Amino acid sequence: MKSKFFFVIFFSLIMGSVNILYAQQLPFQDKSLNIDQRVKDLASRLSLTEKINEMIYNAPGVPRLGIPEYNWWNEALHGVGRSGRATVFPQTIGLAATFNQDLVLEEATVISDEARAMYNVAIKKNYRMHYGGLTFWSPNINIFRDPRWGRGQETYGEDPILTSTMGVAFVKGLQGNDPNYLKVAACAKHYAVHSGPEKTRHEFNAEASMKDLWETYLPAFKALVDNHVESVMCAYNRYQDEVCCGNSYLLQDVLRGQWNFKGHIVSDCWAISDFYNGHKVVKTPAEAAALALRRGVNLECGNSFPYLIEAVKKELITEKEIDSSFSILERTKFKLGLFDPAGSTVYDTLGEYSINNEAHRALARKVAQQSIVLLKNNGILPLKNDLKKYFVTGPNAASMDALMGNYYGVNDKYVTILEGLTGAIMDGSQLQYRVGTSLVGDSTKASRFSTGEARESDATIVVMGITGFLEGEEGESVLSKTGGDRLDYNIPANQIEYLKALKKSNSKPVIAVITGGSPMNLTEVHEIADAVLMVWYPGEEGGNAVADIIFGKVSPSGRLPITFPKSLSQLPAYENYSMKGRTYRFMNEVPMYPFGFGLSYSNFTYSNLSISKAAVQNNESIEATVTVSNSGKVDADEVVQLYVSHPNAGNDAPIMALKNFKRVQLKSGEQKTISFTITPEMINLINEKGQSVFVKGALKIMVGGSLPTQRSKELGAADFVFQNVNCK
Repeated sequence: MKSKFFFVIFFSLIMGSVNILYAQQLPFQDKSLNIDQRVKDLASRLSLTEKINEMIYNAPGVPRLGIPEYNWWNEALHGVGRSGRATVFPQTIGLAATFNQDLVLEEATVISDEARAMYNVAIKKNYRMHYGGLTFWSPNINIFRDPRWGRGQETYGEDPILTSTMGVAFVKGLQGNDPNYLKVAACAKHYAVHSGPEKTRHEFNAEASMKDLWETYLPAFKALVDNHVESVMCAYNRYQDEVCCGNSYLLQDVLRGQWNFKGHIVSDCWAISDFYNGHKVVKTPAEAAALALRRGVNLECGNSFPYLIEAVKKELITEKEIDSSFSILERTKFKLGLFDPAGSTVYDTLGEYSINNEAHRALARKVAQQSIVLLKNNGILPLKNDLKKYFVTGPNAASMDALMGNYYGVNDKYVTILEGLTGAIMDGSQLQYRVGTSLVGDSTKASRFSTGEARESDATIVVMGITGFLEGEEGESVLSKTGGDRLDYNIPANQIEYLKALKKSNSKPVIAVITGGSPMNLTEVHEIADAVLMVWYPGEEGGNAVADIIFGKVSPSGRLPITFPKSLSQLPAYENYSMKGRTYRFMNEVPMYPFGFGLSYSNFTYSNLSISKAAVQNNESIEATVTVSNSGKVDADEVVQLYVSHPNAGNDAPIMALKNFKRVQLKSGEQKTISFTITPEMINLINEKGQSVFVKGALKIMVGGSLPTQRSKELGAADFVFQNVNCK
């Protein structure tokens, strides 16, 4: 009994000491200290195993220090994804089609507001789940170099300048502008030279010249690093036969060395396991973990980093190297305020009212409106909303999947295209709906009921194209036989046959509404339909936005962020990462729809292009001004695009290249003067060594509402103006 009494006293003393320890603030919990001091103190209190555990995406936490578990893996590609109810914006490729970086910033600000609000609400309930943290693995700034890539929908298209501009705005909106704290942490992915093929990405070696690397594949990553993106995700594939997550040139020489990146590097999920399972560059998990960490990876999404214990024992890596990597990673947590008490950040007050509220829904509708690209219009659009009878049909008319794209969030008020059209017509008008045909299928027979409805209706709207069932990430696209890639560029044949049947012997208008996240063969659709709209994956308000365009509430103003070839025969081999023959910058073939193309319900004219200098020398900037006039009868937005070309620079130079753009609102009859500064960086070319160099000779400066080519004119795009400058 006496021994039991002394044990109780001893235990009470120990627990009292522990309580006193936690009552006293530890240095890493002290907000008055700088981050370096706090990280150093935290590292000193953890064992090697604890530090390694904290460097894995599903970190278990350290209860003895009051550090809760934390899951680093979260997604916010076009809204908070894979979590609770959230605003679902148009898929990223649609956001790119807005050519509106201010709108991107506004959207990303809303996404981060919702992310913080969802986190705050969950933490109050002590919910700490996968997809529940503040570290978001978005945006995807890979170049959409080939329309076959199933994940191209996640990107801002094929152009480095457009991708850089939109990506920077997105990161700024996510991370916020507080001088002391990040609202959330953004991530630039997938670094680098990564755009398919999906099915072999775990063993694929991408080969690209230094010119292509620095001219096409790296500019967006550099732009985001220059604008303080918190994280960079390394890709699955190899580049020049060295795994991207263990690539000395990409990670050490460029990212950490030349660009002085201070944030953390995270592996793509199970990419380090690919070192030995797919790429066969090492034999064991311990070797893989040591290689990745030594080359710069701080956080693993996967299960190889626990083998760092073995790697230390085998002297493949040192504990000092692990400490250094751990310290880089933990800085992000401190920047997010995760070691500070509730109420420490200005973002801690965000709550349920900030999630999918009416203002956020209105913004989703606005983004969708500006993303929609009018590809053809023989004069039938906009439709009146009080016609006698409408017929809505097609496999995607009532489809929620056609709204979402991949990496989507969930919402309780998705508006399908059928619902949006139905809600927009006046009472007294009639609307009939039949699905008509499936997304894919062997049957090409059109229902006699559908063809009859089309002939009897004043207008038929056919919602067709593709969905995430056919394109997306490896394993996600259940109807794809090629890992989510689209090696068949055509729209499913049954849909084309259905469209033909609806138009046969039918003089009434047929409007084709195309959903999807990538270019597809629209040659026959263009020939058959009276109007063609590319609406991408338009998000939760997609149905309302499509109706707004079709019935003329808003004039279409989206522009294509990627070239639509006529067929795959116009493209190089998919696995070839050379830019020769790819994208509008290097493609000599005449496409179906050019980059930057899109029609309006109004007409715009360009005049009075003025260049500040007739001749420019190395490291000089020049100013370009142009007058843009709305010569039509409809108030509308125009996307003013600035391109440059070096006509005498040789075949390896881009045919032309986008250097800047501005979206402007113009009332009917209004004109505005638009100015651009053309910097030395915009004038220079990239040589074979990957260096930016000044090239003497002719420089052509072009401004217009689409890619300044004959094909754009043939399709009815706004005209363009140009002037020559001498580089001397």
